Amino acid sequence: MNTDKTFDVQTGDGSQRLDHFLQARLIEYSRSRIQSWIKDGRVLVDGAPGKASMLLRGGERIQVSPGDLPPLKAAPEDLPVEILYEDDAVIAINKPAGLTVHAGAGHHDGTLVNRLVHRFQALSHVGGDLRPGIVHRLDKDTSGVLLVARTDSAHRGLAAQFAGRTVEKVYLALVHGRVRADSGRVTKPIARDPVRRIRMTARLDQGREALTDYRVRQRFDKFTFLEVRIGTGRTHQIRVHLASLGHPVVGDRLYGAPAAQRLFLHAWRIGFLSPATGERVEVEAPLPLELEQWLAGL
Repeated sequence: MNTDKTFDVQTGDGSQRLDHFLQARLIEYSRSRIQSWIKDGRVLVDGAPGKASMLLRGGERIQVSPGDLPPLKAAPEDLPVEILYEDDAVIAINKPAGLTVHAGAGHHDGTLVNRLVHRFQALSHVGGDLRPGIVHRLDKDTSGVLLVARTDSAHRGLAAQFAGRTVEKVYLALVHGRVRADSGRVTKPIARDPVRRIRMTARLDQGREALTDYRVRQRFDKFTFLEVRIGTGRTHQIRVHLASLGHPVVGDRLYGAPAAQRLFLHAWRIGFLSPATGERVEVEAPLPLELEQWLAGL
């Protein structure tokens, strides 16, 4: 059962919409779920049902009675999966852009996990029924190589390599503007944006440690093609760090770039020790055709 929650609106929190106020304080729930609770009368403002769009003045008391979350389990779906490498412990998948890795708020069908559950008889259960086999993730709009663990022991072994920063992760990105230095490093900590909760930010002097190295592969008139290595795996790390330099990834509207046909960010290569053999494995996902054509057009 979910416990009722009570919030007292401070004067400084006035002029906010009710749903925005709650989203900033109930970050474990999606905005759509919060809005459904409001619609169902589960959110009371000074004892009366509130509306999502109502503006708070300050001084109100808000009571939230969360609805029970339905149990989620990955359902098998017969959809294509491109395999780049596999052994007895691990599978490397080439994830296309636009594909969500696992089910979550608003995404239950057609995920990569649903495809994997159909394709393979057994995957690790360390991540739970919702994320079988998933050791790490890629943003929905990022393409490229993703590792999947077949067994629990393989999952723990790969997770230890990620935690120990011994996994090599190399991305290819096209960014706006001409990057001056041939190479560089960004070490700004990354935190949740306090204003726009769907974003991360590197503009605060606080947050989780993050390390991004980049090298220029090719310069164009208004763009720069980069090879990017990350030593940590923070949410939106490459996108946030490059935007903080004034060079947002092409197509990344969330971090200030104009709209484009897709996000030009691709997980190109990953290197790790296979838990099955103990030997070093390097897997590459070729740059998708649409990105190759995009570069050629520049």
